Amino acid sequence: MVGNPGVEERALREYILAKVDATLRPPNRMMKYPFIDPGSVYEGNLWDWDSFWAAYALLGITKNPEPAIRSKRALFIEHARGNVLNFLDWQQDDGYLPMMIQERDFPEPYLIRKHREGAILNIHKPFLCQQICLVSDAAGGFDWIAEKFGQIEAYFACYDRTYYFPSCGLYVWADDVMTGNDNDPSTFGRPRFSTAGMFLNGFMVVELRSAALIAEKLGRADRSHYYRAKAEALQAAIQAECWDPRDGFFYSVDVDVKTRPYDWFHVGLGVFWKTLPIKIRAWPGFIPLWAGTATPDQAARLARHAADETTFCAPYGITSLAMDEKMFNIQPSLNPSNWLGGIWIIVDYIVFRGLMRYGYREQALSLCDKTLRLLHDDLVRTGTLHEYYDPRTGAPIMDPGFFNWNMLSVLMAEEARGAAR
Repeated sequence: MVGNPGVEERALREYILAKVDATLRPPNRMMKYPFIDPGSVYEGNLWDWDSFWAAYALLGITKNPEPAIRSKRALFIEHARGNVLNFLDWQQDDGYLPMMIQERDFPEPYLIRKHREGAILNIHKPFLCQQICLVSDAAGGFDWIAEKFGQIEAYFACYDRTYYFPSCGLYVWADDVMTGNDNDPSTFGRPRFSTAGMFLNGFMVVELRSAALIAEKLGRADRSHYYRAKAEALQAAIQAECWDPRDGFFYSVDVDVKTRPYDWFHVGLGVFWKTLPIKIRAWPGFIPLWAGTATPDQAARLARHAADETTFCAPYGITSLAMDEKMFNIQPSLNPSNWLGGIWIIVDYIVFRGLMRYGYREQALSLCDKTLRLLHDDLVRTGTLHEYYDPRTGAPIMDPGFFNWNMLSVLMAEEARGAAR
């Protein structure tokens, strides 16, 4: 498979900039501010981490000095800011934030209605503060979010009150609904409040660091120190509970471990371990590379996993689940979306950035080339892009017209050349 990265990158950039306006949505009955949707079957929906990565890609691409590209930057900043403000607009008194808002649920989001009915649901994934920092960096200041700082604090208080397990120092999903990595076997189909996922905890370290930066910029040194300390404590817990030195991989863990007395049984040595590793190699195990929380030795082990053609390294990118796992499956699925092995561009980007961060440049460039070739081939054959792909053939699997983190492919190419961030 020989491609032409320069030609592929230009074609993808032209396609994205020509079509992206369709994902920039105006205010509607449910949302007071403009926002970014993912395109395809998700038209008109505002999602937590999806909107972050769309804004991340667009604000990264528009650092390009070409006037035709930079001219859209102010528009993208406005919609990225709207993403944040729309979510905060629906925050509940207890700090709860929904993961998704869609206009068809008028007069209030489905998740808000269920929350008010007493259901304990998953909360907005840890990308609120990351997106605030992204917007503030692009806009040149944090003043726009100053009056919302109390809501940010309430969001973290809700996380700590409902989803934090002090016994192991990790955060836990309430259930397997809308977790981002939808049918990750470490969470999907398992008991409620039993999985401390690498997705949730790996990204939460960066979310806490982002909260610390927001507090610092707003002159709240005390709260900045607080959130920085929480980030360090969480990072230490991930190292203690999720890193497996034998396998050289970060695993999600089961927190539902305790001695369960039965009559006169179980009165001797009880359960003294805090968690039990769920040894399924899925892409969130690479998040510490992206976050910079892996040690150099751990990064080397993870880079080897990313290069292993029997597990994650497929002809068209990094598989979302290791190819030798018994659950590996790429059949089309929606609700849940299928993350059991297909190529998702967000996964390629996370691994790419992690490899670049730790100095594995050639390996990162190879992954970038694969990603460009995959999407360019799709664009040539079908005239559009899809949500995820067959790792061995590159064939699109479902959801034509999907934008969102597919836009990261162009940013990858620019970063590979050292042209951005």
